[in-house]
Amino acid sequence: MPIAADRAVAALPARRRSTSAPIDPDAAAKALAVHARLCPVYGCPIPYFHSLDPLSELVSSLLSHRTRNAESGRAFKALRARYPDWDAVIDAKVPEIQAIIAGVTWPELKAPRIRDVLGAVRARCGTLDLAFLAGMDVGTARAWLEAIPGIGPKTSAAVLAFSTLRMPALPVDSHHHRVAQRLGLIGPRIDVGPSHAILRAQLPADWSAQDLYDNHEILMLHGQQVCHHRRPACGRCVLVDLCPSAALSAREP
Repeated sequence: MPIAADRAVAALPARRRSTSAPIDPDAAAKALAVHARLCPVYGCPIPYFHSLDPLSELVSSLLSHRTRNAESGRAFKALRARYPDWDAVIDAKVPEIQAIIAGVTWPELKAPRIRDVLGAVRARCGTLDLAFLAGMDVGTARAWLEAIPGIGPKTSAAVLAFSTLRMPALPVDSHHHRVAQRLGLIGPRIDVGPSHAILRAQLPADWSAQDLYDNHEILMLHGQQVCHHRRPACGRCVLVDLCPSAALSAREP
């Protein structure tokens, strides 16, 4: 681990290092039942959708917030085509970066954020390389990332889980979050950020990176294909008997 990174970890307050959450036995049992039912539907184990180094995954994750995969993917490829390396992005003008990523949601916010986050990584590590995170446990690695302004729980989990690090972290996107709320795995007022620790605690502590990746993917895919934001297709949902939202909808006139 670079010396600057080592010092940054040591300086983190204890509460930032903890990823534990109280475990509701009933919710944990339901979470496992949901996983068991959805895996055959969506074909676990699910292949990883790409193999980016952790720093590139960080940029990709920042671009993807509230943006369709196709649009964020195009923006990422455009950045890679325009700049020889990520150091060059730090030195670029914000309006130029914004123009390149114009297809994503909120490019005016993401352009300075990407540049600032990359700058913060370089300032803390002395280089733009996050491979050292592999030497940390998941909680410490996530705390290191989240100490950088602009990186939240979803992004830190995505960097660890989706990149070539392949660490056992559980990202939660908006589809995953919606399905979990409708199933009653998390409360109706739990936002995406706080839901990460709760949903992870419901799954076995010894699950592998592939297990957690599958869990994220199947809940996300279910949200995209069946449990839609508007008019969920409860009639073809394999979880309908486990879902209090479906039972409520069935009782409505």
